[in-house]
Amino acid sequence: MKILKRILLSLVSLIAVLILALYILDYDYLIKAVRTIYFTGHTTAYLEDYKKFDNATISSGTAQPWPKATRYNTYTLSDSLMNIHQKFGSIAYVVIKNDSLVFEDYYDGFSQGSKSNSFSMAKSYVSAMLGKAIKDEYIKSLDQPVGDFISEYSTGTAAKMTVGDLASMASGLNWDESYYSLFSVTTRAYFDDDLEPLILNLGVKDESGTSYTYLSGNTQLLAMVLERATSKKLSTYLSESFWKPLGANQDALWQLDSEEGGLVKAYCCIASNALDFARLGKLYKDYGKWNGTQILDSTFVAKSITPRFAGEPYGYGFWLKDFKGKKVFMMRGHLGQYVMVIPEDDLIVVRLGHSRGEINETFYPDELETYLEEAYKMN
Repeated sequence: MKILKRILLSLVSLIAVLILALYILDYDYLIKAVRTIYFTGHTTAYLEDYKKFDNATISSGTAQPWPKATRYNTYTLSDSLMNIHQKFGSIAYVVIKNDSLVFEDYYDGFSQGSKSNSFSMAKSYVSAMLGKAIKDEYIKSLDQPVGDFISEYSTGTAAKMTVGDLASMASGLNWDESYYSLFSVTTRAYFDDDLEPLILNLGVKDESGTSYTYLSGNTQLLAMVLERATSKKLSTYLSESFWKPLGANQDALWQLDSEEGGLVKAYCCIASNALDFARLGKLYKDYGKWNGTQILDSTFVAKSITPRFAGEPYGYGFWLKDFKGKKVFMMRGHLGQYVMVIPEDDLIVVRLGHSRGEINETFYPDELETYLEEAYKMN
């Protein structure tokens, strides 16, 4: 019995020393990571992890339900797509054609109103809010320097950085986009309870505005610019600018770095549902117009869904690809969250799920083609 007590005391002492060391070395965010993610059996952020964090509410207004097509939900999905849904753990698959709901199905206990994590699809909303802030004259243009709003980026090489550089992933920020490393700045940002000093102290390692490098820190810094420019919390500005005007069916949640009043994790983590996520895709498909009202400038939208740098798969907040000769733009997030839009055919396809396949040489997983191919079978 005494030996057992000694072993237990030794373990407790070791844990105490480890925790103390984490605080001393400024890695205490790992305690939150273990508690919220790793002790739940996950190896990375997951679809319902918003329940483990503080959240700001993105308020909805009067709901505008998607009209249903004549042959709504009369289609049987192919075996190949159903196998993909099962293999990668899809939770939602939605097809919207000519602004009408053609097909929707949900899996693994999720339903039409179930919330799940947007992950980096949130970046598209932040870019859209930049466009809205320019339209509202809070920000002059895409070429306005970040340093006009944040003094830490107003000198030296950083002084050349513009808000457009942040939205198009061309800032040159000192950031490591690594999702599975415990010690990367991306992991720290996900669990840190005070994002502001982390972002303000990043610094710049490459010249801004010259090339594309996908960095989540860009969007977080852009969010801080937007809050300072508008004097509004980002969740409030999103609600006023898009969530209410686009007729979202329900309130959404946006993860915070700490308790209520903190910074939203702007580069990720809006908890909502497939049908409400699809609304921003429709707004951009229609070049910023919604029910006859020009919410975003059409020129800004056109620029957003065009590559800034030749050969790169990114515009301003949106991913870009070709599908059988047709132009596709999309909102895209970790583990395979997609709102895919093909304007030429007035088509929106949403897929949400627990995982995705490996990225191929075209910057996308192979199964993405199947999501689109299946949608074209529905007339």
